[in-house]
Amino acid sequence: MGGYSQPIDRVIYLINPILRGWVNYFRGGNSSRCFAYVKDWVEKKVRRNLMRARKLGGFGWKRWSREWKYQKLGLFSDYQIRYYVPKVSTVR
Repeated sequence: MGGYSQPIDRVIYLINPILRGWVNYFRGGNSSRCFAYVKDWVEKKVRRNLMRARKLGGFGWKRWSREWKYQKLGLFSDYQIRYYVPKVSTVR
């Protein structure tokens, strides 16, 4: 690609379904540390994309808040672990 950035809305459109599927598949296990790593990595890549699009260096830590990326850009954010408790039948 030679240093060119894709438009951020296209990047998010392409990665959100992948992140959603991956998280939904692994969310039932003990994956909170892995989810935190992936979430931070994706955020860093999105920041880098935004800065490259503006032909600036760095990651824009002071420029964009975490909430802004999730609310304004629509970046996938549901990395919660869910524990499913099987229903106990009360029928005797």
